[in-house]
Amino acid sequence: MKEIKITEQEQNQRLDKFLMKYFHKAPKSFLYKMLRKKRIKYNGKKGEGNEILQKGDILQLYLSEETMQNFMEQKTIAQAKKHFDIIYEDENLLVVSKPAGLLVHPQKSGDKETLIDQILYYLYQKEQFTKESTFLPAICNRLDRNTSGIVIAGKNLKAVQAVNEAIANRKINKYYIALVKGKIEVSGEFVSYLKKDEEKNQVTLYENNIQGSKKIVTKYQPIATTENMTLLQIDLVTGRSHQIRAQMQKAGHCIAGDRKYGDEQWNRQFAKKLTNQFLHAYRMVWQQEEGALAYLMGKEWTAPLPENLQNIYDVYFKK
Repeated sequence: MKEIKITEQEQNQRLDKFLMKYFHKAPKSFLYKMLRKKRIKYNGKKGEGNEILQKGDILQLYLSEETMQNFMEQKTIAQAKKHFDIIYEDENLLVVSKPAGLLVHPQKSGDKETLIDQILYYLYQKEQFTKESTFLPAICNRLDRNTSGIVIAGKNLKAVQAVNEAIANRKINKYYIALVKGKIEVSGEFVSYLKKDEEKNQVTLYENNIQGSKKIVTKYQPIATTENMTLLQIDLVTGRSHQIRAQMQKAGHCIAGDRKYGDEQWNRQFAKKLTNQFLHAYRMVWQQEEGALAYLMGKEWTAPLPENLQNIYDVYFKK
């Protein structure tokens, strides 16, 4: 008989979901059969599978070592050099500043040392999870590969759930800095409907809601201007793939350095200064008053401009 004691990282999930992760290769039918036959017990009693696990709960596994090994998969944690800066860290969260050019998650099998790889290796070295853990720390918000700035990772299930809930309820205010073509002198708001072509990894915007589209809202405020460009603060009300880049293009104010939605001719003046678009997630403010991370209420995180973007700002706007 083997006992498993539920840790803080593993609590707040259903018993059956936990077992499916623990016995990664086991069919659901096998796990439910073992629960019915009391070969898997929950705190010494028959488990149904829908119980919500709490820290300190005990699972008793009356299974042979061979059976357990056949259904378990050993995790591997790849070594990955740390290329992110840490903005904030506590027992629940890791908030980092991602450099441009770094994928958040692998997009194909050959992608290595992505941001999630680096975060997992960093936390593994700190012994904040083990290869035997059923829960792995997870990233809660995404940035495009060539966008720099703030990314939040949850170290445990309750943190990931709390951050995802705050994002869904729009209780995390997300602000970007962008350098765009043309002069914008007043604040405003863009409202569109976005549909993404997954094969082309490109989005199309529509004035009206069409099948498969999502409503997107972006607010903007000029910070500084020249005769032919504007530095904007952008308030991302909704958060869809390529949202800011596509809406700025549609408005005639393409983002500097953007190869997919940008103005190729205008981008030439930045060719030697920019290897990525001038779009940086520089500030987040936590506004969720309830839940597991309520202690963060009013917390603000900022990520300074990367050196190459700061240099462009200094050339065109610093007086």
